[in-house]
Parts: sequence; structure tokens; C-alpha cells
Amino acid sequence: MDLSAIWEQHTQHEFATRDTEATLDTMVGDAYVNHIPVMTGARGKDDLRRFYSTDFIPCMPPDTALTPVSRTVGADQLVDEMIFSFTHTVEMPWMLPGIAPTNKRVEVPLVVIVHFRDGKLAHEHIYWDQASVLKQIGLLTDPHLPVCGAETAQKVLAGMAR
Repeated sequence: MDLSAIWEQHTQHEFATRDTEATLDTMVGDAYVNHIPVMTGARGKDDLRRFYSTDFIPCMPPDTALTPVSRTVGADQLVDEMIFSFTHTVEMPWMLPGIAPTNKRVEVPLVVIVHFRDGKLAHEHIYWDQASVLKQIGLLTDPHLPVCGAETAQKVLAGMAR
């Protein structure tokens, strides 16, 4: 089983073709998605269909980009580290629930742990630094807080250039 190919197909349908049904076809029936920082996502095909078609795919800013950093592949699990970047031009209930668009640019390191079963995705655990996102869109402004913004993504990318 080529986990990388299955994962690439899944993300292609999420971010390029933006096709909910094709995305769901890459997942087992009881699959789930968990965006750990904000506890959004869904479990099972019916809830995932609603989530992808209302909260995720149509709520992705047009300039969204995923920049790969590293990938680790095991027997039935894949871990991707990437830079997730976008301009906050649309409401994003999956990442910024209840926050109106700010038109601010965001670049944040993101890690996804994907488990596979029967040749399809069984779950995604997705992690990012929500404080960094909130700082970049202007909602965390206290300079005394130990929170960094886009420089975290830039430091990750600088480490790749070695």
C-alpha cells in the first residue's frame, strides 16, 4: 500500500479539485478528522460529508498553499510536516471558528498524523500553533506574550535550506 499516494490523492481533492465526494472516497466509513487546536472536524462519512462540504472545502482561501517540509511513512501511518499559508479572506470555521475575515496573511507550521486502514484514511490528527495564527490575524497583540507569528514558519523553512 502506497500511503503517500493515497494521502496525496486525498489532499488533491481537498485543496485542488475541492471535491467532497472524491475526498470521502479516500476514507474508510468510520474515518474521522480532528483539528486538535480548535477541536473541529467530524467522525463518520455523513458527518465528514457535512464538514467537508460546509466548513472546510468552501471555506478555504483561494491562495491557500501547502509547502512540504518533511514526511515520515510507517507501515500504516504517515506524518507530514508542512507550512500552511493563506490570506484570511473568507470565514474559516474549521480553523478560526467565529472569526470574521481579517485579510491578514498567515503562515504556520502544521503537522498531520494520518492513520490508514484497508487502503484508505482512517483518521487525521492535525496540529498547529493557534496562538501564532491568532497573532498573525491581529487578535493576540500583547507583546509580552511568548507567541511568535510567521517567523515560526520561516524558521522551519530556513532549516530545510541547510
